[in-house]
Amino acid sequence: MRFEHEILINKYGQDLIDLDQLVLLYKSFGEDYKRSFIHGLITLIMQSKPKKEDIKIAICNSCLKESYTPCVLLKKDLSQSNLYKIGGLPSYELEKTVVLFLNLFRVAYKRRFEKERNNIYKWWYWDLSDSRNLKRIEDGKLTMD
Repeated sequence: MRFEHEILINKYGQDLIDLDQLVLLYKSFGEDYKRSFIHGLITLIMQSKPKKEDIKIAICNSCLKESYTPCVLLKKDLSQSNLYKIGGLPSYELEKTVVLFLNLFRVAYKRRFEKERNNIYKWWYWDLSDSRNLKRIEDGKLTMD
């Protein structure tokens, strides 16, 4: 996953951009990068330490039917290997997977954001609405000290 996309996903976690913007971006990718994007998203999800109870919230927030394959599989297991299994679904399932995964990320991220906000060593928990923080990230100054 490109670093610029990682920043956008973290902005989504902070409610600074809409889901539609990320889905539109995802749709613009070629097939190979779509899979790479999903793998990067899985890493961000795991980094945010999702909990079992986040699954129901993510499905509800995603407005996806619980009977859709990605939702059915996610309800079974929240392990990294299961997330990769979901990310490996056929291409016609991937847009639903991205929507579901972005919602799962956001639920878990928000909880971690409250605990880790402005951690000097974790730029992804900095206030990404602050242009000074974005400039520091872009300049590679990834700590606040």
